[in-house]
Amino acid sequence: MFDVEKLLKGERRSLAKAITLVESSRPEDSDKAQKLLEKILPHSGKSIRLGITGVPGVGKSTFIESFGQYLIKQGHKVAVLAIDPSSPISGGSILGDKTRMEALSQEENAFIRPSPSLGFLGGVAQKTRESILLCEAAGFDYILVETVGVGQSEFEVADMVDFFLVLMLPNAGDELQGIKKGILELADAVVINKADGDALSQAMQTFAQYTSALELLRHNPHWKTRVLKCSALEKKNIDTIYQLIEEYKNSTKATGHFEQKRFSQNQEWFKKLTGELLEKKIQQNKKLSVARDELELKVLRGEMLPLRAAYEYIDLILKLLSKNQNEND
Repeated sequence: MFDVEKLLKGERRSLAKAITLVESSRPEDSDKAQKLLEKILPHSGKSIRLGITGVPGVGKSTFIESFGQYLIKQGHKVAVLAIDPSSPISGGSILGDKTRMEALSQEENAFIRPSPSLGFLGGVAQKTRESILLCEAAGFDYILVETVGVGQSEFEVADMVDFFLVLMLPNAGDELQGIKKGILELADAVVINKADGDALSQAMQTFAQYTSALELLRHNPHWKTRVLKCSALEKKNIDTIYQLIEEYKNSTKATGHFEQKRFSQNQEWFKKLTGELLEKKIQQNKKLSVARDELELKVLRGEMLPLRAAYEYIDLILKLLSKNQNEND
C-alpha cells in the first residue's frame, strides 16, 4: 500500500516511488497508479509549470541549475523533470542530468527526476503530465520540464506547461539554429544564453535578430513573447527571467487566461488519451485486428478507396460494441 501522506508531506523518496509507479508499463501497476493520482488530484495544480527547450549545447542543464538555485533562494520548492533519451539497449534513462546538476540535486528543496523517453515523440516521456501532478501534490511550486530539444517533443511539452522558454545560442546569422520556426511561435520567452565573454557582442546581435523575427510571427493576444539575454554559467540576468515569468503569471491570472489555458490543455489531454486507449483496446481484439489487416491490404492493392475502408472498419467496431452491449443487457 502506497503511503500518500508521506508524499503530501513532500518526502522525496516517496515522490520518487510514486513517479516510478506512474511510469511503470506493468498492467498490475496501472490501476494502483490511477488510484494514487485520484487521491492526490485535489492537492495538485498550485505550481508554475515551466517548459525549457533548446538545441544541444545551448546549456539547458547549466541554466536549469542556476535558475533552480535562484528559485530556491526566493523561497520556492523546485522539481525538475528532465526528459532523457532512452538507452537503445535497456530502454532505461541514461540518467545524466543528476550529475550535470550536481549542486541543485543536493538542495533540500529540489527534486530532479530524469525520465526515460521510451521512444515517444522524440523524447517526451509518456507519463510526464502525471509526474507534474505528483510533484505539485508533494509541495513543489515550480515544475521545470526539460526537453531533449529535437522533433515533436517541444510541441508536446508546450501543451502541458504554463510558460514555454526557448534557449538560444549567441550565433547571429544562424537564424533558427536547428529549431523549427513553429517552436518560436510557441515560445513565451526566447533567452539568449552564454551572453558573456567574447560571445557578448554576438549575443547582442542575436538578441536584435530574434526581437525583429518575433515581430513577424503571430502573437498570443494575452502575452507578447519577450527576448532576453543571460549567462547561466555566470548567473547573470537570472533574476530578470524570474521577474518575467512572475509578470506572465500575474497578468494572465488577472485576465483568466492562465486557468483557461490549463483547462484547454486538460481537454486536449482527455481527447488524446481517449484516442490512445481506444486504439489499444481495438488492437487487443483479434477480430478487429484481422479485419483491419484485410482492409489495409485492399487499399494497398487499389481494390478499395481509403475512405470506404475506414467506413467499413468503423461500422464493424460499432457492430461489435452493440453486440457486447446487448449481451450485457
